[in-house]
Amino acid sequence: MADPAPTPTVLLPEAEVQRIVADMAARIAPVIDDETVAVVLLTGGLWFAADLTRALARVGRNVRFDALWLASYGDEQSSRGRIDVYAPLQRSVEGRRVLILDDVFDTGLSLAEAVKIARAAGASEVVTAVFAKKPWPLPRAPEPDFVGWDAPNRFLVGYGLDHAGALRGLPDVCALD
Repeated sequence: MADPAPTPTVLLPEAEVQRIVADMAARIAPVIDDETVAVVLLTGGLWFAADLTRALARVGRNVRFDALWLASYGDEQSSRGRIDVYAPLQRSVEGRRVLILDDVFDTGLSLAEAVKIARAAGASEVVTAVFAKKPWPLPRAPEPDFVGWDAPNRFLVGYGLDHAGALRGLPDVCALD
């Protein structure tokens, strides 16, 4: 019989997650406009992007919305070191500001690829926002423009973060180690 899965340990309760998102919206709103295209990195960034775009609307910014489906982890707990693009942008970003939204910044590979894709598609400016930024021993480029939470170097689940596709729907950010 296999060992039972570890129990998630709550690091950020749901109320704190929502406070962080509202704070990010207040910081991001002055640097974007209603013509900005918010591009969520699927799949994990969907929860953060949904909450952030609603928080932006509460402060008077009604962005356009699109998605890129990128993957570097698969079902593993560490990056494979390459990015697979499963779905490209669906709307034109030519001449527009793009706000790229992701759940967690660790290796920086997904964010770098998304920035490259947006620039190649003609974005006039690319701004990046991540809910969580994990420590990393090597330099990463580009660093996110907006970070909600400096996360510990632990395996995170909940609020879009997953373990082999599971536990994304937890309302809290938890550690699974």
